[in-house]
Amino acid sequence: MDALDAVVIGCSADSVATQAKFKERHKLNFPLLSDPEFTAIEAYGARRMKRFLGKSFLGIVRMTFWIGKDGKLHKIWDNVSVKGHAADVLKKLEQGSAE
Repeated sequence: MDALDAVVIGCSADSVATQAKFKERHKLNFPLLSDPEFTAIEAYGARRMKRFLGKSFLGIVRMTFWIGKDGKLHKIWDNVSVKGHAADVLKKLEQGSAE
């Protein structure tokens, strides 16, 4: 991501220890932030009502945010599916445009 001058950071409500195991198991090369009190997760709107098997529950939605060096939010990818998502984000960053 250096060539695109981009930084990848993950965030979840998991403990630091749980994240360390996850990071090792999936061979991730970026930092994971632990937010067990949902401070950042709620600030970015990633904690909301979800449905599964006909039941509603408060959960975390997988999202990606493109935040520029100026601190402005350029793009939000909502309800992300893992397969192919990294390639989609990379393509958008290479284009250098949020639209």
